[in-house]
Amino acid sequence: MAVPKGKTSKQRKNKRRASSYRLNKATVVECPNCHEMKLPHRVCPECGYYDGKQVIEVE
Repeated sequence: MAVPKGKTSKQRKNKRRASSYRLNKATVVECPNCHEMKLPHRVCPECGYYDGKQVIEVE
């Protein structure tokens, strides 16, 4: 049976676990209507357009 040779320190254990503990960068795309940056698959907050159609009225 495989037995660890020594105790794994807290630092070594936490260093190994920390590799997947980071935030992903937010994806932003350019609005084809007003050319402002917006989140993909959402209505543009600047001009109110989505998929080439105006869906909300922006003041």
